[in-house]
Amino acid sequence: QAQLVGSGGGSVQPGGSLRLSCAAPGRIFSSAVMAWFRQVHGKEREFVAAFRWGVGRTLYADSVKGRFTVSRVDAANVAKLQMNDLKSQDTAVYYCARGVALSSTPYRYRGWGQGTQVTVSS
Repeated sequence: QAQLVGSGGGSVQPGGSLRLSCAAPGRIFSSAVMAWFRQVHGKEREFVAAFRWGVGRTLYADSVKGRFTVSRVDAANVAKLQMNDLKSQDTAVYYCARGVALSSTPYRYRGWGQGTQVTVSS
């Protein structure tokens, strides 16, 4: 199966914003879940946010609530993660994932993007 393609990472100052994109090849069923995880060196992969494609149900980690927002671009099969008020603690490699369960557990996702680096520093 074709893998997801994540993009949009970069380097910003604290308080800045970035928008990540995740392109999913082929049809996305309404029941599918798209999610974002992040990982820093030496630590486990951490859940960030997820949503069910067809019905708009969302799930956010407490650490990003009120700052990050998930959305989709239907015509392009793209999931997006809008990240506002970025903090140094948000620095990580961000991965998008595809699954069937709206979950914060990485083991419940089977399709993964390659990751994109987000760096927040003064």
